[in-house]
Amino acid sequence: MVRGEARAAARRSACLRIVALAAPFALPCVVRADTLPWALVQAYQNNPVLNAQRASLRAQDEAVPQALSGYRPRVSVTASVGNQYTQTLSKTATAGGPVYTGSRADLTPHSVGLTATQTLFNGFQTANRTRQAEAQVSSGRATLAFTESTVLLQAATAYMNLLRDAAILDLQRRNVEVLQEQLRQTRDRFKVGEVTRTDVAQAESRLAAGRAQVLTAESNYISSKAAYRQQIGVEPGRLAAASPVDRYTPRTLAAAIEAGREFNPAVAAAMFGIDVALLQVKINEGALLPTVTAQVNVQQSWEVSPIIMKQLDASIVGQVTVPIYQGGQEYSLIRQSKETLGQQRISLDTTRDQVQANVTQAWGQLDAAKAQIQATQAQVNSAEIALNGVREEARVGQRTTLDVLNAQQELVNARVALVTAQHDRVVASYTLLSAVGGLSVGGLGLKTTVYDPMTHYQQVRDAWVGLRNPDGR
Repeated sequence: MVRGEARAAARRSACLRIVALAAPFALPCVVRADTLPWALVQAYQNNPVLNAQRASLRAQDEAVPQALSGYRPRVSVTASVGNQYTQTLSKTATAGGPVYTGSRADLTPHSVGLTATQTLFNGFQTANRTRQAEAQVSSGRATLAFTESTVLLQAATAYMNLLRDAAILDLQRRNVEVLQEQLRQTRDRFKVGEVTRTDVAQAESRLAAGRAQVLTAESNYISSKAAYRQQIGVEPGRLAAASPVDRYTPRTLAAAIEAGREFNPAVAAAMFGIDVALLQVKINEGALLPTVTAQVNVQQSWEVSPIIMKQLDASIVGQVTVPIYQGGQEYSLIRQSKETLGQQRISLDTTRDQVQANVTQAWGQLDAAKAQIQATQAQVNSAEIALNGVREEARVGQRTTLDVLNAQQELVNARVALVTAQHDRVVASYTLLSAVGGLSVGGLGLKTTVYDPMTHYQQVRDAWVGLRNPDGR
């Protein structure tokens, strides 16, 4: 009788230890430290893809002053110097016979000249090239906004992936601790004859499977850590839980689709692409119109000849060039640019349809994630109740060791599913915000200095000369 009471006390003590080890599963979270907004700021400042796109836009800004140069004169200075040696012998017929006269000259002719050419009219090509360059800059800004949205979405996804995989790794490690305690308890019960060798083997098998799941979780965590470093640009610390950004997105699917079709940066870039193509048509058509130029030449020469030691030449010339036929190339370019314009208009429709599909897909994923959180939370609650009940029933001999192991695994799976659903919920909200064109540093209200592309543009637009970039390089 005493021996039976001792075995029962040992079973109760083992069950209490298992419950204590399983308790941390109820809140699978990471210690608070770095936040998602902080990580987004780091990505905004450090991501090389975004920084490269900013540099590309700054290079694109230079197309505007290049186009404006068509309004400005072209001035060149020439200088020449050389040596000229002349020796002559002349014969003159006289009554007394021919008379020979010789001369010799050693000169150093040199000159300095200035030429200024101003285009007065070129078929409006300069004006259209300037407007085209400005449209290209606007398209580049839209592309930069799209890149910013993409980088922020990738950073948010990398953050949530690491947060999810860290939580799953912690769950799997704690599961191994529980299974180790379960195996120890089963072996104790086997020694006193309460269970068979089969129960011990089942516990050992489940422990080996749990350790394999830990290795898989560690591999996923390492991969997510590397992706975090790539996207955000810094080594990850301890991550805090993140919240969705539903407050920034439209309330209905129809409003979200309308916002995406109007405000998505990809749509804006496609619209500016149409402007660029339209202006290219006008530029090519301008090649059929006359060109009017004025040219001023001033040249000062010295030692021009043995009798001219100094000479000044100056001229002003106006020239009109009317193209008649250039082999048909200009007509082909016009037709080609019109086809390109049609292609850009079709691309705009394609981009809007793609954005609408992305918005609809993100909306569906967000709704599914919300429902999945509710379902998995109910699953976790039920699995906890079931596990406690199975343990109590096993304690009085109504359940087997395998029943306890299965209930434990179901609880772990439910908690992993809940962590995954919470991850999907946040990522889907950021995906939807990106699809409607609202994912930006300003839109999220992140605390960092916002990159303003207008600053560089205004610095270089009207620059006539200069080799240094505005930042000093």
